Amino acid sequence: MVAGLGIITFRIHDCRSLKGKRKIVKTITNQLRNTFNASVAEVGANDVYQRAEIGFALIGNNRQVINSKMDKLLNRADDLGLAEIIDTDTEIINL
Repeated sequence: MVAGLGIITFRIHDCRSLKGKRKIVKTITNQLRNTFNASVAEVGANDVYQRAEIGFALIGNNRQVINSKMDKLLNRADDLGLAEIIDTDTEIINL
């Protein structure tokens, strides 16, 4: 079994409230969940208006497939254009 884990750190421009941030984070997480059948959640910077940390996890049996899906997931998050990606951290674990 292979697990792909990652954290994407976003900068959200022109966000002045947690309500506005929540709307953007919810849109990003729902898009990634629905497109890639991945576990996606906000995992950090919960009280910072202009920053969001979103974690994701993918499970499969082929390392190359998981690596490809993770790359596509990161590209999709960037293509949404809702926030700027300022950092990513990914890891693939063989179990």
